[in-house]
Amino acid sequence: MKNLAYIITGLLLGVVLYKSEAASWFRIYEMFQFKSFHMYGIIGTAVVSGVILTAIIKKFRLKDVSGNPILFAPKNKSFARYFIGGTFFGLGWALAGACPGPMFVLAGAGYMPMLVVILGAVLGTWFYGLLKDKLPH
Repeated sequence: MKNLAYIITGLLLGVVLYKSEAASWFRIYEMFQFKSFHMYGIIGTAVVSGVILTAIIKKFRLKDVSGNPILFAPKNKSFARYFIGGTFFGLGWALAGACPGPMFVLAGAGYMPMLVVILGAVLGTWFYGLLKDKLPH
């Protein structure tokens, strides 16, 4: 029954991403060309919501569904780590026209070429696992 809640939550997130056009290649293209505020508004809202929710979790020492305290790792100030990771993420996003969440939304909406992108993301994750000990962390 617990897994059903995750499936329903994922389906609702997919519907919201699709209906808000956050999964639209054209909206993403507009964003990278600085022609529309639409995606920046969605991303900005997510960042502000994340900051507020993180502050609430820290202030009230909230626990996860298993009753364990939610812990936050200390900040890593390595510029190279974020620069390299952000560059790869941004290039993949720009080339594929979707970041990881909308990839699955688009595949579910019937855009079958996204299956190739999902395969590339899985292979990239696997490749990272092979190299992570050699990368700047």
